Amino acid sequence: MNIYAIGDLHLSSTSEKPMDIFGPNWAGHFEKIRADWLEKVQPDDIVLIPGDISWAMKLSDALIDLNSLADLPGKKVFIRGNHDYWWSGITKLRDQAPNDTFFFLQTDGIRLDNFVFVGSRGWTCPGSADYTEQDQKLYLREAERFRLAFLDAERLKQEGDRLVALMHYPPFNVKQEDTLFTQLFEKNGVEKVVFGHIHGATYFPYRTEKNGVEYHLVSCDKVGFSLVKLY
Repeated sequence: MNIYAIGDLHLSSTSEKPMDIFGPNWAGHFEKIRADWLEKVQPDDIVLIPGDISWAMKLSDALIDLNSLADLPGKKVFIRGNHDYWWSGITKLRDQAPNDTFFFLQTDGIRLDNFVFVGSRGWTCPGSADYTEQDQKLYLREAERFRLAFLDAERLKQEGDRLVALMHYPPFNVKQEDTLFTQLFEKNGVEKVVFGHIHGATYFPYRTEKNGVEYHLVSCDKVGFSLVKLY
């Protein structure tokens, strides 16, 4: 079994959101992702997708985008991104998932094989440019959601299991300073964290290690619209 990750798919089957307005590299971006996915992923593999899945505003429209992933091999684990406005009720979303290869995380975890995955959206971290009082409130709220997710992970974990976290926003600022997120990851024994949200020329390391935790930036345009192999 292999584990891959890719974020920020920004699918737009029902909305006028041509991604090539953000640069020529985005032209036909999902076809590039799909081709790479089919080449790499086997049915028993796992693909982590840390948010910004669809531009849709309603779940009914987002399901059309999710269905474009339904015939791709592997188990798919999702968290919500800042543009996933269609993601409102987790129970309804899980009930209407295209098939049993889709797993949606929200303030909880899931155990697949000998891995436990937890995830939440995250938020802008202290020390980032233009950080506001409102950012602080959302940052604290997201840290609490991760704390609850780790409580669920503790319930799920069996001896020898490995813990992996997904978040949409970067878990630290560009100086990679400690945050509530990094402290929770270290405290709970997370091995690897995948995140997205970052696009274009903005600098963030693709892979970095901090206090024993490995962090991977997997926004699709930053990784050449190719899945990143984690395990």
